[in-house]
Amino acid sequence: MSETDAFDEGRYLYCAVRLDGDAEFSATGVDDEPVRLVAVDDIGVVVHDCESLYDTADMDVVRTWVLQHQRVVDEAGEAFDTPLPFQFDTVVTGSDESVREWVREERETVGDYLDAVAGHWEYRIELRRDEQALVEDLEASDDRLGELDTEIADAGSGTAFMLEKQYDQRLRELKRERRNERAGALHERLESVVRNVSELGERTTLDDEDAGDDGMETQARFTVLAPADREDDLGDLLDEVAAESGVEVRFTGPWPPYSFAPAIGGEDGAETG
Repeated sequence: MSETDAFDEGRYLYCAVRLDGDAEFSATGVDDEPVRLVAVDDIGVVVHDCESLYDTADMDVVRTWVLQHQRVVDEAGEAFDTPLPFQFDTVVTGSDESVREWVREERETVGDYLDAVAGHWEYRIELRRDEQALVEDLEASDDRLGELDTEIADAGSGTAFMLEKQYDQRLRELKRERRNERAGALHERLESVVRNVSELGERTTLDDEDAGDDGMETQARFTVLAPADREDDLGDLLDEVAAESGVEVRFTGPWPPYSFAPAIGGEDGAETG
């Protein structure tokens, strides 16, 4: 931990929630710190007292802290409806009054967000296809692949090598086109039952621990914001997609809307590690 990570007094922020009258909240947070609520009129901020940012080179410790952070946000969502989740290691330096001042400065953004996502949750979706079945489908449906396959069988070793490179390039192009087609089709279907659809980043799977060579190729990866009462409709839609032979759909949630949270704060506001 560097000297700049420490301060006399601070408040670690987990999330903001909309309050309906007087409310209390307690939980066990990052590094087993006791968590409580700081109220500013009808907005509450879930915090714990701290004297530094959370900084370590031990990634196992970081993962534990992140999971503890997420657990508190989940519990706040169960207690108060959809929260505005803050990034791990977001800290306001100072006392509870510093948190209240920060919320007053950001009240419009925080309040508008909480109103907009009330009753909505994030769901993450990954569409996967059996790679061998996909290749066989493309080989059977594309004339150029068939032509190249015949030419390779009749060619000498040197020519065959060049033709095989053309074959592999054509196959990669077709795979990319098929992924784009499937992603576009799924995106359009998702829009019929959710409020927002966003593509996920370049992760192999929704869960890094499940990543590996299992013969499945990712075709599309989305995160969506949906009202809680449409979860069954979303599940039914994805069941229909997964009913196709060789297709697998991974569907996780509901989560607090981490992917849809706005950027809040600035140089004089909350800081992150």
